[in-house]
Amino acid sequence: MPPSRRSGQGNAWGVAYGVGAATLMLAAALYGMRRRTMRIAIRMGLGTARSWLYLHIYGGSLFLVLMLMHSGFRLPRGTTTGWLWGLSLWTVASGLLGLALQQWIPRVLGSALSVEVLYERIPELVDEVRAKAESCVASCSEPVKRLYAARLAPTFEGPRRRWIYFADVTGGIQSHLKDLHYLKGLTSAEEQEKLTELAALYEAKLELDAHYTLQLPLRCWLYSHVPLSLVLVAFLVLHVFAVLYY
Repeated sequence: MPPSRRSGQGNAWGVAYGVGAATLMLAAALYGMRRRTMRIAIRMGLGTARSWLYLHIYGGSLFLVLMLMHSGFRLPRGTTTGWLWGLSLWTVASGLLGLALQQWIPRVLGSALSVEVLYERIPELVDEVRAKAESCVASCSEPVKRLYAARLAPTFEGPRRRWIYFADVTGGIQSHLKDLHYLKGLTSAEEQEKLTELAALYEAKLELDAHYTLQLPLRCWLYSHVPLSLVLVAFLVLHVFAVLYY
C-alpha cells in the first residue's frame, strides 16, 4: 500500500514512528533469542535476563503505540498492513496477559502447595504416587480397601483438571480426607500409620492436579503468543521491504 500523507505515513514524523516501531519490535523479538543462547549471552556480557525482559515488555508496549501513531490511528486498507496491524494488537495484548499469568500463577502455587514440579513430569509423578498408594492399601483391612476403591482410586487414575483450583489452590483437601481421618479412630496403630501415609499420598496427588490445572493457561499462552509473534516479525519485514522497494 503506497504511503499516504493524510495518514501520516508519508511525512517525516510518520516515517520516524514507523522506523521506531520496527526497531522496537525487532529488539523485543531478540529476547527469545537471548533466552535460547543464555550461556553465550552471559559469557559475552550481553546484559542480565531481567534487563532483557524489561526490554521485551516495555519495548513491545511502546512498539504498539508507535505503530498506531505511524498508521494515524486509522484502520489499514491493505492486506499486508491489515495483518500487521491485527498481529501487533494480538501480540502486545497476549504478552501483557502472559505477564499477568506469570506473576499470578507461580505465586498462587507457591502459597499453599508443598510440591514444585515441571508440567511435563506430572503424568510420570502421578503414576509413581498411584503405585505407592496401591502398595499401601494392599496390606490394609477391607474397610480401607473399600474406601480406597470407591472414593480415592478414581482420583489416582491420572492427572485431572478441576476448576476449583482457580478458586482454592488446595482443592478442598481437608474435606476429602474426612473419611480417612474417621477410619483412623477405628483401626489399629499399625493401620493408622498406613492411613497417614495414604492421606499424604492423596494430598500429593491433589497438589499435582493443582499444578496440572493452573500451569495449563501458561502453556496455552506460550503457544498462542510466540508463534504469532514470529509471524508478526515476518509481516514487519515484508512491510519494510514493500515500503523501500515501491
